[in-house]
Amino acid sequence: MKLGVSEIYASIQGESSHAGRPCTFVRLAGCPLRCRWCDTVYSFDAGEMMTIEAIVAKVAALGLPLVELTGGEPLAQRPAPALVEALCQAGHEVLIETSGAYPVSGIDARAKIIADLKCPGSNEAARNRMDVLAALRSVDELKIVVADRADFDWARSQLDGPLATTEATILWSAVHGELQPATLAAWLLAERPRGRMQLQLHKILWPEIDRGV
Repeated sequence: MKLGVSEIYASIQGESSHAGRPCTFVRLAGCPLRCRWCDTVYSFDAGEMMTIEAIVAKVAALGLPLVELTGGEPLAQRPAPALVEALCQAGHEVLIETSGAYPVSGIDARAKIIADLKCPGSNEAARNRMDVLAALRSVDELKIVVADRADFDWARSQLDGPLATTEATILWSAVHGELQPATLAAWLLAERPRGRMQLQLHKILWPEIDRGV
C-alpha cells in the first residue's frame, strides 16, 4: 500500500492549539480543492510514492512524538486512514489537517482532526461537509480563515446555525497578506463569537521560506 508524498520534515507547529511544539510533518500530495490563497500549491504534484512502512520509518528517524498529516488534502488518498493507524500504533500523537471536504468517521479515534471551514472568500465554500464539521469532538479543532468582514459574518452564522453542535476548539485567523490580524482581533472583541484567534507562527519565524517549515 503506497501513498504519494510531497515532503516529510521536522519543524515547529505553526498553527492550532499545538502551535510552538516541535512536530514532524507528513505532507501528502494531491488536492481536489483550489482555495484562492493556498500556500502549498507545490503539493498538487503527484509526489514520491512511498509505502506506509517507509513513511513510518522516516518519521521515526526524525525522533519527534508529534506528527501531523497534511497536504494538499491528505484524506483524498484512500490509504490515508491506514497510515494514520500505523502512526498511532507506533506511539505518535497524530494530527490530521484536512479541508473539511472529506468524512473522518473511518479515521483512528486516537488521531486529532484539524479541519477547515472554507469561507466564501476561499472560492471553495461549496466543498464544506457541514455534517462532518458539526460532529467534530472536543479534542478536534476547526480553523476559520477569513479574508474580509463578509467571511467573518458568514462564519459566525455557520457557528450559530449548522455548526452549533460542534465541540471542536474554534480557531480564527486572517488571510496572510490580505486582512490585518489586528482587524480580525477587533471584530472578535466586538462580536465575541466562539473561539480564539491564532497567528501562523511559521510565517513569523521563516517569512522568506515556503517549503519545509
